[in-house]
Amino acid sequence: MVNIIIQKLQQDHDFDPTQIKTDAESLEHWGKDWTKHFAPAASAIVFPKTTEQVQSIVLLANEHNVVLTPSGGRTGLSAGAVAANGEIVVSMDKMNRIGQFYPADRMVEIEAGVVTEQLQQFAESKDLYYPVDFASAGSSQIGGNIGTNAGGIKVIRYGMTRQWIMGLTVVTGKGDILHLNRGMVKNATGYDLRQLFIGSEGTLGLVTHAQIKLERQPQDLNVMVLGMDSFNDVMNVLAAFQAKIDLTAFEFFDDVAIDKLMAHGQVQEPFESRTKFYTLLEFEAPYEPIMDKAMAIFEDCMEQGWVVDGVMSQNLTQAAELWKLREYISETISVFTPYKNDVSVLISHVPEFIEQIDHIVSSNYPDFEVCWFGHIGDGNLHLNILKPENMSKDDFFAECQVVNKHVFETVQKYGGSVSAEHGVGMTKKPYLQYSRSETEIDYLRDVKKVFDPNNIMNRGKIFDM
Repeated sequence: MVNIIIQKLQQDHDFDPTQIKTDAESLEHWGKDWTKHFAPAASAIVFPKTTEQVQSIVLLANEHNVVLTPSGGRTGLSAGAVAANGEIVVSMDKMNRIGQFYPADRMVEIEAGVVTEQLQQFAESKDLYYPVDFASAGSSQIGGNIGTNAGGIKVIRYGMTRQWIMGLTVVTGKGDILHLNRGMVKNATGYDLRQLFIGSEGTLGLVTHAQIKLERQPQDLNVMVLGMDSFNDVMNVLAAFQAKIDLTAFEFFDDVAIDKLMAHGQVQEPFESRTKFYTLLEFEAPYEPIMDKAMAIFEDCMEQGWVVDGVMSQNLTQAAELWKLREYISETISVFTPYKNDVSVLISHVPEFIEQIDHIVSSNYPDFEVCWFGHIGDGNLHLNILKPENMSKDDFFAECQVVNKHVFETVQKYGGSVSAEHGVGMTKKPYLQYSRSETEIDYLRDVKKVFDPNNIMNRGKIFDM
């Protein structure tokens, strides 16, 4: 069936030889994302150049009952872009053009394959700003960001990807082309189907174009890194700054992360003494009174005993160096084959949640080292369990499956999410019921049936039909 589809794409829909790959190396490369739990087994990779070509792929897939897996930058951590069962991968690599810019609306039209950093640079060229940012911005694509409603390091101020999508062009699982919302701020004409596609992980259809809102550029960003001895102190510092200053970021990481970073040798120790927890906070200070206020808050936190030590950037170069302490963590710990969990709870519940998870891991798995970091200003925590040297990867992952049950039971206890910003995909699918009721999941299935009645779009991701 796959060969018939490929043949028809070439004969009837103007696909040239560069738009189809079936060699083993390509199937491996485009058939997986950053997860390591599932082996890629794609049948073919296709690279459409237009919405109409995407539509032709979807219509042929329906006709021949072949499953499609959408592929962006493949930087996901939930196996949402893994083609593990003979699917045709639809890569947006060739749909990477930036289209019309609307200055009065601060909005730009782009294709789904535009890389996040490419959009950020375009915004900067217009003296504007696209604030959704994360470590993989240099390779992740906007279509994938939309599919997972990506968050990142600026959510505390600017929100998730959802907040920046003013319109979408999509090809549904039935093969219909829909133009959703068309970029309008005010549009009270019934259901906003655009919002259904944001975060749907390609299970309802394929996003081909998006209209993206841009923002004014932040001015005079300053970065502080502070050291604390207890997590309650972290929360006290967050409350103190948020009460008087609009933060653009508030990140945290623990001493295990610092140990690994220092051993890796790419960043400098933030200050002379080590502490148990660290926060990185960022804020705009275009006026001297704001900086005076920030320094007064810092001094008060020191007097209260919440902060042991701290450092503040004096220029943009120093700010970038301080950001490396947070941004380099994932890359640094990757050599330890970490088992990652991307969870969220209400900010009010974070201290108790971390304490309980630490107790679960330390009491049941004393040989496992835990590295915490995350976007504490929005309640998103990254729990990384590091593999002991003397344990095989398979044994380690098997043990972590048991950890997962305890972790997600605790997430459920606090009404949190088993996936804060990486989607459900296949890795979190067995645990969806810890965040969504069975009745809610049934409604999700019914929504999918409307847009994708033959279940050809990213089958087996988020939930099973």
